[in-house]
Amino acid sequence: MPSAYILFSQRLDRYYVGSTSGKVEERLRRHLTARSGFTSKARDWEVVFQEEFSLKSDAMKRERQIKSWKSRKMIDKLIASSSSV
Repeated sequence: MPSAYILFSQRLDRYYVGSTSGKVEERLRRHLTARSGFTSKARDWEVVFQEEFSLKSDAMKRERQIKSWKSRKMIDKLIASSSSV
């Protein structure tokens, strides 16, 4: 099922926002074994937010929306609100 997701690295103290048409767990595994790209800078990424969609295009729209915020505070708020549900 298509999903938008947010990963967090404790070591980098950074978020990574992405989307996938498959399972988020499989995508995380690929991030953790990457030899290049942003997520290759750390090996402690964990999924802190996940939102499923019926269409891949909707997951990609959500990814772009979150990235457009350019705000850690808004991402923290999104994660906190999803944890309390």
